[in-house]
Amino acid sequence: MQISEDLIKQITNAVLMEMGQAENYTAAAPSLEAPSMIGRDRINETRTSYADYPKARKGTDPKEVVIGVGAAFQKEIKRTICNIPLDEVLKNVKAGIEEEGMVPRVVKILDTSDVCFMALEAAKLSGSGIGIGIQSKGTTVIHQKDLYPLSNLELFPQAPLMDLETYRKIGQNAAKYVKGEQVVPIPCTNDPMSRPKYQVKAALMHIAETEQLDPEVGIIEWEGK
Repeated sequence: MQISEDLIKQITNAVLMEMGQAENYTAAAPSLEAPSMIGRDRINETRTSYADYPKARKGTDPKEVVIGVGAAFQKEIKRTICNIPLDEVLKNVKAGIEEEGMVPRVVKILDTSDVCFMALEAAKLSGSGIGIGIQSKGTTVIHQKDLYPLSNLELFPQAPLMDLETYRKIGQNAAKYVKGEQVVPIPCTNDPMSRPKYQVKAALMHIAETEQLDPEVGIIEWEGK
């Protein structure tokens, strides 16, 4: 099948519709990597203000696991790339942590949309030094405060293949790292076709997340509001 500009427009518009965007969005994409919207600078016209939210604090509880969620999490984006409600994702990650006797705390990361850096920032705020980063599209990382950003404990890159049981196990594993127990890495399903199938949607969701960043505010306390 030949990929033309018209085909990319159709795909991009279909994805925007699925994400709940306005029907009058018209897309003209010169490439698959950088779709753009004619007459629009942003996917969402306005950026949510978090100026009045409390700044995230450095935890002191050695049982604490901090979950750092993306800037658009539960606001501009309410479901993962494979349509799992983000409320349920957060509920299951927290449940997994609690099942292992640890304490979850949720923050919203407003200064980066890179999941590895999100997870590292969460780990640095955590009383235990262990953190979890979750992008709004569902990609997740378990991190430790003294590691390099890309040297994480566990990475779950294929969000389209993840389910709620996986998110629960992520919470459990993060808690086990805190306890110093032997951790069996969670098996990651691999599907070579998931990348081309979800490429446009992933790009648009990442753009929607990135445009909500507010580095001046930084990181705020967030309990799934």
